[in-house]
Formats: sequence, structure tokens, C-alpha cells
Amino acid sequence: MTTRLPLPPSVYADTAVAPVATPPLDVDKNVSVAIVGGGYTGLSTALHLAEQGVEALVLEAQEPGWGASGNNGGHTNPGLKHDPDQIEADFGAELGRRMIAFSYGTTDFTHDLIRRYQIPCEARQNGTLRAAYHEASAAAIEKTAQQCIRRGMPVTYLNREQLREMTGTDRYIGAMLDTRGGDLHPLSYARGLARAAISAGAKVFGETPALSLRRDGARWRIETPRAVVHADKVLLATNGFTDDLWPALRRTIVPVFSSIAATAPLSDAVARSIMPTRPVLYESGHITVYYRIDQHNRLLMGGRGPMRWISSPHDVAYLMRYAERLWPQLKGVAWTHGWNSRLAITKDHYPHVHEPAEGVLISLGCNGRGVALSTTMGAQLARRLIGGATAEIDMPITGIKPIPMHPFWPVGVTTAVIAGRVRDRLGI
Repeated sequence: MTTRLPLPPSVYADTAVAPVATPPLDVDKNVSVAIVGGGYTGLSTALHLAEQGVEALVLEAQEPGWGASGNNGGHTNPGLKHDPDQIEADFGAELGRRMIAFSYGTTDFTHDLIRRYQIPCEARQNGTLRAAYHEASAAAIEKTAQQCIRRGMPVTYLNREQLREMTGTDRYIGAMLDTRGGDLHPLSYARGLARAAISAGAKVFGETPALSLRRDGARWRIETPRAVVHADKVLLATNGFTDDLWPALRRTIVPVFSSIAATAPLSDAVARSIMPTRPVLYESGHITVYYRIDQHNRLLMGGRGPMRWISSPHDVAYLMRYAERLWPQLKGVAWTHGWNSRLAITKDHYPHVHEPAEGVLISLGCNGRGVALSTTMGAQLARRLIGGATAEIDMPITGIKPIPMHPFWPVGVTTAVIAGRVRDRLGI
């Protein structure tokens, strides 16, 4: 038997829309597609399967949105980590072009889906800023912007003066603005996706971890604490909470904690002085800091923190200090929440899609861009699950390749964070 754990102590947990009922599975089921993981990837896939009349069932160990899906920065950012030219170099012109069109279209896809299902999640499309405070980073961002502009994307490169007007700080010397980016309330969105999937005909069960997965004749058998699921096909969508359900899969990603600190609602005057047009921003550095002002005038500052669960903004005091450095008018403001969750980082920083056996599909490794990317992946994964190997998707399907020396990842992550902060301070 399992017990539903409380949500991380976030602003989102205090303010989200009510959850839809997702009781534990306690009766054996036979379904077309079983999905392990009730985050954005699993829920979006279930929704897109159900829209096409395919019986889909989601098994979630806690509740929809309990993990990073309901506890992230709330940014809907277009694109992948790598530049468009690099993507085409890595995967060839034809697949590369499809990957670029797919990944940079994820935000429009996500916000269109939110409008279509009238999901109440405070969604806005006020743009994404990728900002730099070092000359080298600014040059790299300008290069990215040029590649996007060359492909006809709604992207602009901004200088220091323009950024001072948009952010209220003189910290940044250059940035790329993509008007397709935006933000939302992550937990309300996860709950809204679950509600939409259920209304379309999918089944979603909470407090139902998948304990084992094996072939059983022509179908797949999933053991859960109270019942057994038999499915024609299975999707594993566990991201930063990937375990040993499938051999070696856990060793293909590094689960990294990303932390957020939130202020109490700011006065209108202070909020306007920080981000008057309400884009979201993430910094281009060795250690990424990202932030936004939500619809209730809270400042949400995110970045790397301890590689453990946290429960207070004081656990990431550096984010509060950094916010005051950017905007001195924040001194004395109350910081009310601090929380984190686990993201899935891949060695090559691309999302990974695997098909290790007939009828098994795996998708994980959003590398910090999960809100829009995983939502849009849901439609792609549904297409593949329905059509099989003849149904092409706009991401490569690769073999499972464990990361060498994977047991040492906690030490490696801690060392990389420390080194990255030093390099950012030194401007190298």
C-alpha cells in the first residue's frame, strides 16, 4: 500500500485550482495504452490518445503534478537547449529542420491547448528573455538570435538600454526576446491537463506506483500495489523520478534539483519597476537563474540549490540576495516560500525518446524546458503509440545509453554548481 505524500511547500500548492479526483487503482484493468507518470508528458499523451478514441490509463505514484510538473518555474520557453544550426548539424538537415520547427512551436501549441480546453492556469504569452551579463554569453545569444531570425522566427536581439527598460536592472548587456514564450501556474496547469484528459475519456489513478513491468504473452503486465494492468502498449514518462522499472533507464539521466523562492505579493509600483511588460527571463550562464512576476505580483526566483528537498526560502538564500542585487527596492520584502523538485538532465542535453521493445515507448529528459516541450511531446508520443514504427515523430528515437560513472552524479553535480558559480563571478 502507498500513502500520498504532501505536495512540496510551494506558492502553487497554496493557490492552485482544486484537483480532479484521481483515486488509487484497486481493480485489475485491460487497456490499449498504459502510461507510467502523471506529469505533463503522461497527461498530455493520455489526452491526445483519448481525443482519438484510444483507451489510455495513467498510473501516478502520488498525484498529477506532484513532481516537477507542478513545481517548476512556470515558464513556457520555446526551443531546445542547442542552437538551430547545431541541431541540424547533429541530426541532419531533414530531421533537424523538423526538430527545430517542433521545439520552437511548443509554446504556441501549449497555449492553444490551454485555450481550447479553457484550463484556468493564469497563462500568458508575454515573451521569453534569454539574457546575458558577460560579453561571451551575449555574443552567443546574439548568434542564436540571428539563426532564429534567419528562419523567420519572431525573435529580437535587445541591447543593454532596452533590457534596462524591460527588467528594471542594468545587470544585462544583451538578450534574445522570443515573443512566443510566456508563463503559467504549473500546478493548476497539471490539474487542468488531468481534468481535460479524464473528460476526454482517459483514466488517471493517483497513489498507484508501477512496481514491475514485464511481457505477458502478447501484452505488457504492470504490477501496482493493489491491482494489475494489462496493456497492448506502455509509455514510461517518469523524467526526474525515473527508477529501475526498465533496465538501465535510470542511469541515462541525472536527476537534478531546481529550487524556487517566492516573495509575498509586491506593491503595484515595485512590480512595475521590475518587469513592467511581464516577460519571463532566464540567464545564460554556467549556472542558470530564472525568474518572473506572476499575476499576483509575486517575484519567483529559481536556480540551482541543495541536492535535497527544501522547505524554506532560506534554503536558497543566495536567490534572495541576488534579487536584491538586481533590484535594491526589494530589500525588506518578505519571502514566503521556498521549494524544489527534480528535473531530468541528459548527457547531451537533448530530450530522449526510446523504443527498447515492441510496444514500449519512453520519453524523458526535458533538461529544464519541460512545460511546453513535454506538453507538445504528448501529441507526438500519441501519434507513435497509435501508428507504431511507421508513424514518424519530430524527435529522434535512440537507444538507451547509460551515463558512464552514473553512481557518482551527486558529487559531479555539486562540483559543477560550485565551479559554475565561480566562473560566472569571474566572467569566464
